[in-house]
Amino acid sequence: MEEKSWVVYLLESSDGSWYPGITNDIDKRMKIQSSGKGSKYVARKGFKKLLATEKCLDKSDALKKEYKIKQLPKFEKLNWFN
Repeated sequence: MEEKSWVVYLLESSDGSWYPGITNDIDKRMKIQSSGKGSKYVARKGFKKLLATEKCLDKSDALKKEYKIKQLPKFEKLNWFN
């Protein structure tokens, strides 16, 4: 069984807000988020679309990057991925 890579992602909620998160299966996570059974934040705000992803070295790296992204003002979050 192949080990999946960890990624940090940024998604847009239905109200226009942006939410960063991490996963090791982006397709599965987006299906869960869009069904309303993902994070409490996205379940409450609604899922619109995935904006960006970035591969990480491991779960620890993904968590550190997610934390850094959460500290940024909204429009700097998407720039972080560029």
